[in-house]
Amino acid sequence: MKRIPVALLVLAVLGAAGWAWQTGIVPYKIGKMYDEGTFVPKDETKALAWYQHAAEQGNVEAECRLGLMYFYEYGVSKDEAKAVVLFREAALQGSAKAQYNLGVAYAEGRGVPKDEAQAVAWFRQAAEQGNPKAQYNFGVMHDHGRGVPKDEAQAVTWYRKAAEKGLADAQFTFGVMYAKGQGVPKDEAQAVAWYRKAAVQGLADAQYNLGYMYAHGQGVPRDDVHALTWYRKAVEQGLAEAQFTLGVLYAKGQGVPKDEAQAVALLRKAAEQGHAKAQANLGMMYASGRGVPKDNTQAFTWYHKAAEQGLAGAQCSLGLAYAQGRGVPRDDSKAVVWFRKAAEQGLAEAQFRLGWAYATGQSVPKNNAQAITWWRKAAEQSYAMAQNNLGVAYAKGEGVPQDDAQAFAWLRRAAEQGDAEAQVNLGTAYAKGRGVPEDWVQAYMWARLAAVQGLQKSITWRDSLEKKLTSAQIAEGQKLAREWLAAHPKATAP
Repeated sequence: MKRIPVALLVLAVLGAAGWAWQTGIVPYKIGKMYDEGTFVPKDETKALAWYQHAAEQGNVEAECRLGLMYFYEYGVSKDEAKAVVLFREAALQGSAKAQYNLGVAYAEGRGVPKDEAQAVAWFRQAAEQGNPKAQYNFGVMHDHGRGVPKDEAQAVTWYRKAAEKGLADAQFTFGVMYAKGQGVPKDEAQAVAWYRKAAVQGLADAQYNLGYMYAHGQGVPRDDVHALTWYRKAVEQGLAEAQFTLGVLYAKGQGVPKDEAQAVALLRKAAEQGHAKAQANLGMMYASGRGVPKDNTQAFTWYHKAAEQGLAGAQCSLGLAYAQGRGVPRDDSKAVVWFRKAAEQGLAEAQFRLGWAYATGQSVPKNNAQAITWWRKAAEQSYAMAQNNLGVAYAKGEGVPQDDAQAFAWLRRAAEQGDAEAQVNLGTAYAKGRGVPEDWVQAYMWARLAAVQGLQKSITWRDSLEKKLTSAQIAEGQKLAREWLAAHPKATAP
């Protein structure tokens, strides 16, 4: 004979008096057993039937659970309107869970027309009963001014209530607010404490942020080992931002042994989730053949994905691919389109290249004034090639009134950054006394510095100067060049 589970027998005994059946307690409990697979095999169909029986008796727990099954298509076809009916019946009887879920339905416009004021009203009722998810969402509505006037103080109050009850999302959000000083005094140590609470519960965003705090020594002593530990936990959960960050670290060998193949693997995972920076970086790895065989077509593909998301760096890289015919047929007009998109976002390299297109008439009408406009924007961001071009334009009076003083000023700014062309041009200004008193020692110094970088015309000029200058002038120029290089260690000693 088939044995009846003891738990079901106990429930039957409890319901013998009738009250437990009339209030739906027994059928709800039986439904929950089938729902969770407790004492009986898990069976969604039987769980649904028992929940329906309990809901018909007005059992609020059953109404709420049944509503969730319809809302999230669990064991039954999705029916959000029916779910809302069930949530409302339980909510009107005071069920905080149902009030919260009804708030979600109104906030997202699921099963009812979207109505953030109604969402706020239901979240409030549930929050005041102590439901942590409702408290958190009530805080979110105040934080973003949805359905209620924006009020950071109220947001903080409700986030704190939910966080103190252990809700990981609230703990993470509270950490962000402390990290930014948003609604609370900035306190990185407090941010770390709240991130940690959420991270140990497994919230990937909190694990990533905690890793970031360790990596940058914010709120805790810098610790690359701890940073990597938390980054990896977030990576294991598939968080794209963590995959991207760890991929960059492997590419640079920063805190981990350099491993470009591993970098590519991580960047690919993030890129396939649509992470724009990961897509752009994966494109760069293909373009340079780092961690993967060099493949300009693949580079173009990934640049394009990131560029379409509005990432300025990728837009510029895509423009270069079109301009140089790398991975795609050369198309100067498309190059200009993408340079412009990036330039309008303020990317200095794109501004320089758009200026060059106007200066040379590359797929746009030649226009020196427009060239100057874009070069100036890039130059003011310390982009050395734009500073050099702007200096040359002032020296020649192209697109601007001729002005040797302005020419000298811009050429010097570029030369001080190590731009070889600017160093030659600055040396020429010293030799000719244009915008500055004539000074052959300074001219020789800048010629030597440019020659160090292998610029052929500077090598020729340096050699010709050595035939004209005295040994004392040459020695002084060499001394000045060495001093400059000592202050700029990335350059090569003369």
